[in-house]
Amino acid sequence: MTDSTPKERKPRADAQRNRERILEEAKTAFTRAGGEISMEDVARQAGVGAGTLYRHFPTRDALLESVYRAEVAKLAEEQRRLSDSLPPADALRSWMLLFVDYIATKKIIAPALNSIVGGPTKLFESSGAQITEAIHSLVTNAIASGDVRSDIEPLDLLRALVGVSNVASAPDWQQSAKRLVDILLLGSRPTE
Repeated sequence: MTDSTPKERKPRADAQRNRERILEEAKTAFTRAGGEISMEDVARQAGVGAGTLYRHFPTRDALLESVYRAEVAKLAEEQRRLSDSLPPADALRSWMLLFVDYIATKKIIAPALNSIVGGPTKLFESSGAQITEAIHSLVTNAIASGDVRSDIEPLDLLRALVGVSNVASAPDWQQSAKRLVDILLLGSRPTE
């Protein structure tokens, strides 16, 4: 007996590239315009036609939600990549800097996320688990290597990073955020 259930096809490589380019340009556009940009402008900036954009994202809300989900997925992927390729303290620092950028983007697009039916609460809840898992893994590795004190709670660092992201509206905020992340990590080191 054969299975007559249609199999889900993988997207073509060019379609996947278009989707990724649209998401990247939409993130930039939403961040710059605070979520007040038209779908046509996003398509133009991504170098695709409106039909291509709407095939991937039938509504503005679908696009906005996908941008947010892609950013969360990127944080989770980066945690794994950084953990595999860098010493624990360096992996933690690099991820913390990525997280500050993510929070800065989230703060800008949050008002637009409120327009999604039911608001962003469910969206934020599901992403919170991925982010918590990532920081927990990084901090656990850094504690095990002796780079971070054993009394440091991963969620405390996460909360501090949310505070660090408040500098995102200031000019040259990236440099300030780097300094603040370094101060956090310095305070997290074991005392001798």
